[in-house]
Amino acid sequence: MAVVAASGPVPREGFAAGVKRLANRYELIFDDALFSAQGFLAGDDARRAAELDRALADPTIRAVWHARGGYGLTRILPALRLGPPRIVIGFSDVTALHGALACAGWSSVHGPVLTQLGNLLDDDVNFLVNLLEQPAPPPAWTELVRVAPGRATGRIVGGNLEVLTRLIGTPWLPPLDGAILALEEVGERPYRVDRALTHLAAAGLATRVAGVVVGDLVSCVANATESSATVEQVIAERLATWGVPVLRGAPFGHGTRNRAFPLGARVTLDADACRLDFLDGAVT
Repeated sequence: MAVVAASGPVPREGFAAGVKRLANRYELIFDDALFSAQGFLAGDDARRAAELDRALADPTIRAVWHARGGYGLTRILPALRLGPPRIVIGFSDVTALHGALACAGWSSVHGPVLTQLGNLLDDDVNFLVNLLEQPAPPPAWTELVRVAPGRATGRIVGGNLEVLTRLIGTPWLPPLDGAILALEEVGERPYRVDRALTHLAAAGLATRVAGVVVGDLVSCVANATESSATVEQVIAERLATWGVPVLRGAPFGHGTRNRAFPLGARVTLDADACRLDFLDGAVT
């Protein structure tokens, strides 16, 4: 399993904690160049693109795992070659790569980056391992919160809301027609979440998707001096206008939990029953 740093600089302590969780189970392939730093990037574009491109093109690599998110993947997407499909794991900034892979017909895994593993519950780590090793669909997400009623089946796509908006107008926006759109966010104030959702609707995405499931919205709060709706109120008001079933409270994102799930898998979102069922696994 190749570990890459295609976005932000990788903290050594967090990386070591993540490696410790899985080193006895998987061979993790990386070198010290992964710890390069250039401002808010894990080294310059050439270094990051070459590292990720090698991992994606190498037929001996069965999985590519991102060390952390941050920012930087959109800068190097044009430089990547996509070889035979393999498992790609990550979230947050990795949403951009997930979009590019979906456009190329790949499935991938929306799951914790390596530096997040050290802080996750054992249940979430075991959930990830089972997803990577077992072909069965993962267990359903239940006890979610209904935002808009209805039921829909489609392939699940998406990831980080802010990154997804940056893919509009590029070749890397994932296929959305009839899809179930998964969204999560961190550190964006409620008005910025409103702006991003309004942007998605104005770009025509609201009329294309079949449903929406929202994960964690971490630290998405207004400044103390602002008069503001809560982020939950923003989600309810904006997404209720899309005319599709919507659930929130799904167990993925930047919080203390991050349940891995297979992007591109067929799912059934039942907002009336407050659950999402997976119909496909991540591996065969």
